[in-house]
Amino acid sequence: MDRILIVEDNQTLAKLTAKKIKDAIGCEVDIAYKLSEAKLFLKLYKYFVTILDINLPDAPNGEIVDYTISKGQKVIVLSSNIDKEFRNKMLKKNIIDYVNKAGMDDINYIIHTIKRLKNNQKHKILVVDDSVVFRNQMEGLLKNLFYTVYSVAHGEEALNMLQTHQDISMMITDYNMPVMDGLTLVYETRKLYNKNDLCIIALSSNNDENINALFLKGGANDYIKKPFSKEEFYCRIHNSIEAIENIQLITNYANRDFLTGLYNRRYFFEHMQKYIQNNNNEKFAVVMIDIDSFKSINDKYGHEVGDEAIIHLSEILSSNTNHRDLVARFGGDEFCVVLKNINRFSALDIMQRIISKVQNSPIEIQNKLLPFSVSAGISIYNEDDGFDEAINQADMMLYKAKQNGKNQVMI
Repeated sequence: MDRILIVEDNQTLAKLTAKKIKDAIGCEVDIAYKLSEAKLFLKLYKYFVTILDINLPDAPNGEIVDYTISKGQKVIVLSSNIDKEFRNKMLKKNIIDYVNKAGMDDINYIIHTIKRLKNNQKHKILVVDDSVVFRNQMEGLLKNLFYTVYSVAHGEEALNMLQTHQDISMMITDYNMPVMDGLTLVYETRKLYNKNDLCIIALSSNNDENINALFLKGGANDYIKKPFSKEEFYCRIHNSIEAIENIQLITNYANRDFLTGLYNRRYFFEHMQKYIQNNNNEKFAVVMIDIDSFKSINDKYGHEVGDEAIIHLSEILSSNTNHRDLVARFGGDEFCVVLKNINRFSALDIMQRIISKVQNSPIEIQNKLLPFSVSAGISIYNEDDGFDEAINQADMMLYKAKQNGKNQVMI
């Protein structure tokens, strides 16, 4: 579990902040009221982040900040000192943020920042700039926010990196570069990724006012004029990443079944249309599967138990198929699975194994075990007949499995 250190001489504020962070994030929180106490904690633990006051009884001039940074810890300063020069001096240090200590809103802001930092660990950012000094500077800033960072010298290298690491969330590119400049890079990247899949932030010290518009029209999500402050840079990075996350969340709601988290019927057919167009005659199997006597389970035990059976089956289907395969819930207790790059014998073997696992893993309801079974029908896709016919054939095989006694698969 992540730990957070609060160093604050106001005991009431320190305890209140610690409680709110612990309740909101669920991590361990240690409190120190002086630099000497903080040093003891810093010897014992590696903290996810430290929240530091800069006016302490034994360190009145911000000494705690330099000491904590020297120990390789991440720092957020929480201070009532609003002097602009002092604030700027602190922001030049390797800290995450400088937050003014004014009230509950500031504590809530810190909680939001910590959550943001935790989410940042899921994201990869590509920095593109021909200046080694600037690349290193950017890499340091972004790693301080817990991002995974890659860096390259020009646009051609960037395109290769995007092809190699297709899970990159953001690309930050300079304008003036050899081989391929930033504007061309944006145009080429947008042929591969749309704004919902990859965020692009352009940087430039160019004084031509048209450059900004050209980048944005070319597909950049944002444009930052050099030189820029660390605070502006961090805010723009966070805002862009959060926008990507929100779009992905909405897309996820649109594509996923609310009960099981599997793909829904709409996504299933959209995906298969694209897959068939690009699969280069790869063989695949279509499987229709549902729960035997599902209505009886609902009638006897209630719909909540029926939902538990559906969820249990969805987990077995997900864990016993390949990551390339497609598992979708069509509705009720009906599922459709596409097993890719497979022959009829392997498809039959996989589904027999799944049916056996369902039969041998009952769900637990009120300290009682409730066994249930499933039946399945398989068809092997034939290009001449088309995908709809493959679905129909799998459905017919499922019907035959039911007629033949249930708890089995027919192909």
